[in-house]
Amino acid sequence: MTTDSASLARADAAPPAAPAPAATASSAAPHAHGFLLPIVGAAAFAHLLNDLIQAVLPSIYPMLKANYVLSFGQIGWIALVYQITASLLQPWVGLYTDKHPKPYLLPMGMVATLIGVGLLAFATSYEMLLVAAGVVGIGSATFHPEASRVARMASGGRFGTAQSCFQVGGNAGSAVGPLLTAAIVIPHGQSAIAWFMLVAALAIFVLSRITGWTLRHGQAKVNSLARGAVGGLGRREVIRAVVVIAILMFAKFVYIASFTNYFTFYLIQRFGLSVQQSQVYLFIFLAAVAAGTFAGGPVGDRIGRKAVIWVSFLGVAPFALALPHVGLTLTAVLAVAIGLVMSSAFAALVVYAQEAVPGRVGMVSGVMFGLMFGIGGIGAAGLGHLADVHGIVWVYTLTSFLPLLGLATAFLPDTRKPRAA
Repeated sequence: MTTDSASLARADAAPPAAPAPAATASSAAPHAHGFLLPIVGAAAFAHLLNDLIQAVLPSIYPMLKANYVLSFGQIGWIALVYQITASLLQPWVGLYTDKHPKPYLLPMGMVATLIGVGLLAFATSYEMLLVAAGVVGIGSATFHPEASRVARMASGGRFGTAQSCFQVGGNAGSAVGPLLTAAIVIPHGQSAIAWFMLVAALAIFVLSRITGWTLRHGQAKVNSLARGAVGGLGRREVIRAVVVIAILMFAKFVYIASFTNYFTFYLIQRFGLSVQQSQVYLFIFLAAVAAGTFAGGPVGDRIGRKAVIWVSFLGVAPFALALPHVGLTLTAVLAVAIGLVMSSAFAALVVYAQEAVPGRVGMVSGVMFGLMFGIGGIGAAGLGHLADVHGIVWVYTLTSFLPLLGLATAFLPDTRKPRAA
């Protein structure tokens, strides 16, 4: 018995590689637990389901426009209500849960999404559509900061890779959503949206399992990663970084909003495609976005976030400028190139912001996803009004210059430099 006790004592004092109870392993060095693919994968799959549901709304805009005799401006207001609801709540959710963890918010937020889908399926007025969009936005507001936190917890220090995996799940869902909408909703009408309540129910199940893991291991992972975190940026540098990030987010998500909300209208008006044919082209673009997103995080882990941001904006500028002036085939080719290159920026921007303000993962994630939805919503509404006045083709000519705002990347502080005392 004495020998066994001595052996156990030596084992407790050994490096983290030695076998240890779960509680000890969780509080070991930041990268000792490694990249937890099942957890990151589950978060990414839940993101796929969540964003698949979200993609239903813009995918049915042509149907809603015809059924309710809406203008482009009214379509833009539906997008604005959904995205502003999500964006205003997300930073507050993240800020609160940084100090008071609420793992059950993940499945509960998806319950709100399920209710919103039901309202959308059976809405009978424009006002009811706005309410449904707002309820779905509430579900999104609780999902993104908390699920992003889980992905970072399970990253094993490979923050960019984890964020890319998480984000590519959402982009894949956004790409699949229009296809399912074209197959299920367009042929059978608005009430067929109710089938997507089954998708929300599956997401609730997955998020409940993730919540169980978070309750058992989450806080220990947070503490472990926090001990290995860098000092972040000083106050003046943080302010400069926030201004630059806001400019970059504006450029990226107003431009992306022109695709996710109005690409089908552009193709229908310019090339005479049907609604279902245009949905296929939207899927091609969104699939390219999903593929490009996956590359941004791992590459950023290796070469730095700023390098990825540079390439994602300036690399896409020639394709964006050419898009409004080419035929249908080249439009598809350029849309793929734009989706692949520009989508790599978001994961890099999120991790850059998390590195700039360490210890505020929920708040930073909420702000970043909130900016994404808020800017996207304002952009969708603004572009809708411009399309009513000048036409959708003119709008695409205007937005083609947005990637040039990527020049602001030159003013981003370097988070890899040691913080001054």
